[in-house]
Amino acid sequence: MSEFHVHPQAAVVEEGGVARFQCQIHGLPEPLITWEKNQVPIDTANERYTLLPKGVLQITGLCEEDSGVFHCVASNSASVRVSHGARLTVSGSGPPTYKEPAILVGPENLTLTVHQTAVLECVATGNPRPIVSWSRLDGRPIGVEGIQVLGTGNLIISDVSVQHAGVYVCAANRPGTRVRRTAQGRLVVQAPAEFVQHPQSISRPAGTTAMFTCQVQGEPPPHVTWLKNGQVLGPSAHVRLRNNNSTLTISGVGPEDEAIYQCVAENSAGSSQASARLTVLWAEGLPGPPQDVRACSVSPTEVRVSWAQPRAPIQDIVGYVLHIRKAADPPELEYQEALSKSTLQHLVSDLEPFTAYSFYIEAYTAQGPGLASAPVLASTLGEAPAAPPLSVRSLGSSTVQLLWEAWPRLAQLRGGFKLFYRPASAPFFSGPVLLPGTSSSYNLSRLDPGAVYELRLLAYNQLGEGNATVRFVSLRGASERAGRSRPPGVHRGPRRGHPHRRHLHGPLRPVPALRPEGQAPRGHRGAGVLALSGAALARRGQAAKELEQLFPVGGAAGRPDPHGTPKPTQVPAAPGEDTEIPMRPLGPQPPEPTCTACHPDTPTALPAGRLPEGLPGGGQPLPPPATLVPQLADSNP
Repeated sequence: MSEFHVHPQAAVVEEGGVARFQCQIHGLPEPLITWEKNQVPIDTANERYTLLPKGVLQITGLCEEDSGVFHCVASNSASVRVSHGARLTVSGSGPPTYKEPAILVGPENLTLTVHQTAVLECVATGNPRPIVSWSRLDGRPIGVEGIQVLGTGNLIISDVSVQHAGVYVCAANRPGTRVRRTAQGRLVVQAPAEFVQHPQSISRPAGTTAMFTCQVQGEPPPHVTWLKNGQVLGPSAHVRLRNNNSTLTISGVGPEDEAIYQCVAENSAGSSQASARLTVLWAEGLPGPPQDVRACSVSPTEVRVSWAQPRAPIQDIVGYVLHIRKAADPPELEYQEALSKSTLQHLVSDLEPFTAYSFYIEAYTAQGPGLASAPVLASTLGEAPAAPPLSVRSLGSSTVQLLWEAWPRLAQLRGGFKLFYRPASAPFFSGPVLLPGTSSSYNLSRLDPGAVYELRLLAYNQLGEGNATVRFVSLRGASERAGRSRPPGVHRGPRRGHPHRRHLHGPLRPVPALRPEGQAPRGHRGAGVLALSGAALARRGQAAKELEQLFPVGGAAGRPDPHGTPKPTQVPAAPGEDTEIPMRPLGPQPPEPTCTACHPDTPTALPAGRLPEGLPGGGQPLPPPATLVPQLADSNP
C-alpha cells in the first residue's frame, strides 16, 4: 500500500447536524477501509453511521456522545495502515431555528468501466431536515434493478452498464414546500471493445475478391486495425478498408494473399482481437497473369491498354477481361470489358478528362480466371474548358447581372472564370475580372445607361483558356422606365405594341476572348441559332449604329416610346458571333396591331416569318422550325 493521499480532517458541528470524514489510499489488492472512534471500531449497526465504499464516513443526527477522535484504517494482504486522527466536536444546538436546505457534498463526476459500482454522494442539511431525491437530467427513469440508497441520500449503482451513463441530479427539498437545492454529477461508463460479428475463414479462387467483416462495439467507439500474419495491414492497390476499417476487401487474390488475418479492436477501456484464414484456390491448368501490362493516355477521354500473353499455359485461354476503375474509387465501383483471346490491346473510351484510372487484366479459361496482372495507373489528358452558358438580366439603369453554371472542378485544376466587357463601339475591353470556379453570378455596375455593352465570359484552367461566350446588352430601356418611376422587373406575357414577342435563345457559339481587330472568326452556326452576319456588320466601329438601326429603342429621332414598351436587352453580335433576336412564337399568329396612326415614329413590325431587309438573305423566309430548335424564354428588361 501507498501512504494515505487524503487524511480525515477535524470538524466542529452543531448538534443535530451532519459530519463527514474521508480518506484515500491505493494498494494492490484494493485496500479495505474501516473506521475507529477513540481507537475502537465504530458500530456499523448504528443507522446514523454510513460507510461508503470509496472511504467516506457520514454521521447524521449528531449528538454529544458522537464527539471523539476518528481514524481511517486501511488493510490488505500486504499490510495495515492507520491515518491521522481527526477530532469531531459536537456543539450545543441552542433553541431550534429555521435553516434553508443546503447540500454540503454533491455527486462527483465519475468515469467507470462496466460492471463496477458507482457511488453518487449527496449530503444535505437544514431545519427541518430536508428530503433528498434523485433524478436524471435527461428525464429518463433511474430504474430499480441494482439501485440502492445508503444513509440519508447516497445513490449506489451496482454493476453499472453503458445505459447508466448520464447526468444525475441530487435535490434537497424542504418538507411540505417547493423550496429546494440541487447538485449534479456526470457518470461516464466505458465499455471495452467486444465483437458483434467475428471475421470468418473463407476460401476463394485465384483472381477473385475476398472480403472479411469485423463488427465491434464499445464505449468510446473502438478503433479497428487489421493484421496479416501479425503485421499491420494497410490499404494498397488491391487491399481496401471501408466502414471505419470494419470491412477488409482484397481484390484479385493470389498465393501471396493466403494468410491469417486478425481484426484488433481497442479503446480506452480495453482491447479484443479475432482472426480468420484466407485460402486461395488454384486449379491446375489456369493461366498465369498477363505480362507487360501498359496503359497510355491517348486523349482526354481515351486510354490505350496493351499486354502480352501469360507465360503458361495459354492453349486453353478463351478471352481476357479488362478491369477499369477510377484510382480514387473503391474496388466495387470498377467495371469490366470482355475481350477476344486474340486481342492484346484495347482502347478504353468514355473516360473523364484529367483523371487517374487503374487497369488490370485477367486471362480466362473454361475453368475460370487465371491470376490477375498487377494494376497499372494512367491519367487521361486534360483540356481547356468549354464555353460557359451565360444569361444576362438587368438590375437597374446602370447594373446588369451575369448568370452561369458553377464548375467546382475548375478550382481543382487551378482555374476559374474571366470576364471582359466594353461599350460595343470601344476599341478595348475592360478586365479581366477573375472569378473562382465555384461562382455562378456577377453584378456589373456603374455602366452607361445609354450605351450598348459587349460582355465576354470564358473559363480557364491550368491547360489554358476556353472559348468565350459573348453577349450584347443595352440598359436604355431600364433607364427610361426608371425616369418614368415605373418599378423595374421582368415583364411576362404579351406586351403592348409587341403581342406575344419573346426572345429566341439558342446555343451560344463561344468566341475567343480579345480577338485581334480584323481577324476572321471561325464560321460556325450551332443548332437552334439564327446568326447575323455580312459586310454590313464587319466593322466593330459601326456595330452600335447597326444594332440601333435593326432594333430601335426609341422613336425615329431617339425619343422614348410613348407606350413605355420594354425593349429587348439582348442585341445581335458582330459577324460570325452568336446573337439573340426577337422572334415570333412558332405557328399561326394574331394580326400585328398597327400603331403608326397614333404614333407615326413607331417602327413598323418585321414581316412575319422573314429576315429583316438589309441583312444577308433579307426578305427570305426563315428556316423551318425543325432547324431552329428554339428554347423560348421571357425577354429581360
